Amino acid sequence: MKTILKLEEALQLIFAAYLSTLLPFAWWWYWVLFLTPDVSMIGYVLNTRVGAFTYNLFHHKGVALAIYIFGIALNFHEVQFVGLLLFGHSAFDRLLGYGLKYADSFQNTHLGRIGKA
Repeated sequence: MKTILKLEEALQLIFAAYLSTLLPFAWWWYWVLFLTPDVSMIGYVLNTRVGAFTYNLFHHKGVALAIYIFGIALNFHEVQFVGLLLFGHSAFDRLLGYGLKYADSFQNTHLGRIGKA
Protein backbone atom coordinates (compact mmCIF):
# COMPACT_ATOMS: atom_id res chain seq x y z
CA MET A 1 0.00 0.00 0.00
CA LYS A 2 2.84 2.39 0.82
CA THR A 3 4.23 1.97 -2.71
CA ILE A 4 0.85 2.74 -4.25
CA LEU A 5 0.52 5.90 -2.16
CA LYS A 6 3.99 7.05 -3.20
CA LEU A 7 3.13 6.36 -6.84
CA GLU A 8 -0.03 8.44 -6.42
CA GLU A 9 2.02 11.35 -5.05
CA ALA A 10 4.53 11.04 -7.90
CA LEU A 11 1.73 11.15 -10.46
CA GLN A 12 0.23 14.21 -8.78
CA LEU A 13 3.61 15.94 -8.97
CA ILE A 14 3.99 15.06 -12.65
CA PHE A 15 0.43 16.19 -13.41
CA ALA A 16 0.95 19.55 -11.67
CA ALA A 17 4.21 20.06 -13.58
CA TYR A 18 2.46 19.18 -16.84
CA LEU A 19 -0.45 21.56 -16.19
CA SER A 20 2.05 24.33 -15.49
CA THR A 21 3.44 23.88 -19.03
CA LEU A 22 -0.01 24.79 -20.39
CA LEU A 23 0.30 28.24 -18.85
CA PRO A 24 2.09 31.07 -20.70
CA PHE A 25 5.37 30.74 -18.80
CA ALA A 26 8.65 29.04 -19.67
CA TRP A 27 8.52 25.41 -18.45
CA TRP A 28 11.64 25.81 -16.36
CA TRP A 29 10.07 28.40 -14.02
CA TYR A 30 8.19 25.58 -12.31
CA TRP A 31 11.45 23.85 -11.34
CA VAL A 32 13.31 27.07 -10.50
CA LEU A 33 10.57 28.01 -8.02
CA PHE A 34 9.81 24.45 -6.89
CA LEU A 35 11.29 24.75 -3.39
CA THR A 36 9.91 28.22 -2.61
CA PRO A 37 6.96 26.86 -0.54
CA ASP A 38 9.55 25.77 2.02
CA VAL A 39 10.07 29.42 2.93
CA SER A 40 6.99 28.78 5.09
CA MET A 41 9.27 27.04 7.60
CA ILE A 42 10.40 30.50 8.70
CA GLY A 43 7.45 30.41 11.12
CA TYR A 44 9.39 27.93 13.23
CA VAL A 45 11.71 30.80 14.18
CA LEU A 46 8.89 32.14 16.38
CA ASN A 47 7.63 28.83 17.80
CA THR A 48 6.32 25.42 16.76
CA ARG A 49 2.68 26.52 16.73
CA VAL A 50 3.27 29.39 14.30
CA GLY A 51 5.67 27.23 12.31
CA ALA A 52 3.15 24.42 11.94
CA PHE A 53 0.47 26.90 10.85
CA THR A 54 2.61 28.58 8.19
CA TYR A 55 4.05 25.29 6.98
CA ASN A 56 0.62 23.66 6.72
CA LEU A 57 -0.85 26.70 4.94
CA PHE A 58 1.76 26.38 2.19
CA HIS A 59 1.67 22.56 2.06
CA HIS A 60 -2.06 21.80 2.20
CA LYS A 61 -3.28 20.38 -1.11
CA GLY A 62 -6.78 21.75 -0.52
CA VAL A 63 -5.38 25.27 -0.22
CA ALA A 64 -3.30 24.69 -3.36
CA LEU A 65 -6.32 23.50 -5.34
CA ALA A 66 -8.44 26.41 -4.08
CA ILE A 67 -5.77 28.86 -5.26
CA TYR A 68 -5.56 27.11 -8.64
CA ILE A 69 -9.35 27.14 -9.12
CA PHE A 70 -9.49 30.79 -8.02
CA GLY A 71 -6.89 31.54 -10.69
CA ILE A 72 -8.98 29.74 -13.30
CA ALA A 73 -12.11 31.65 -12.25
CA LEU A 74 -10.28 34.96 -12.60
CA ASN A 75 -8.35 33.85 -15.70
CA PHE A 76 -5.22 34.91 -13.78
CA HIS A 77 -2.34 32.72 -14.95
CA GLU A 78 0.05 33.71 -12.16
CA VAL A 79 -2.43 32.58 -9.51
CA GLN A 80 -3.00 29.31 -11.36
CA PHE A 81 0.76 28.79 -11.46
CA VAL A 82 1.10 29.36 -7.71
CA GLY A 83 -1.65 26.82 -7.05
CA LEU A 84 0.05 24.22 -9.25
CA LEU A 85 3.42 24.93 -7.67
CA LEU A 86 2.03 24.48 -4.15
CA PHE A 87 0.17 21.31 -5.16
CA GLY A 88 3.18 19.74 -6.88
CA HIS A 89 5.53 20.66 -4.07
CA SER A 90 3.14 19.19 -1.50
CA ALA A 91 2.93 15.96 -3.49
CA PHE A 92 6.74 15.84 -3.61
CA ASP A 93 6.97 16.31 0.15
CA ARG A 94 4.43 13.52 0.74
CA LEU A 95 6.41 11.32 -1.64
CA LEU A 96 9.43 11.82 0.63
CA GLY A 97 7.36 11.14 3.76
CA TYR A 98 6.92 14.72 4.96
CA GLY A 99 3.35 15.36 6.02
CA LEU A 100 1.41 18.24 7.49
CA LYS A 101 2.80 19.29 10.85
CA TYR A 102 1.32 19.11 14.32
CA ALA A 103 1.93 22.11 16.56
CA ASP A 104 4.04 20.22 19.11
CA SER A 105 7.03 19.41 16.88
CA PHE A 106 8.31 19.75 13.31
CA GLN A 107 8.97 16.00 13.32
CA ASN A 108 5.38 15.11 14.26
CA THR A 109 3.34 14.87 11.03
CA HIS A 110 0.06 13.39 9.87
CA LEU A 111 2.14 10.66 8.18
CA GLY A 112 4.00 9.81 11.38
CA ARG A 113 7.26 10.97 12.91
CA ILE A 114 10.17 11.98 10.69
CA GLY A 115 13.84 11.83 11.54
CA LYS A 116 15.60 9.67 14.10
CA ALA A 117 13.38 7.80 16.56
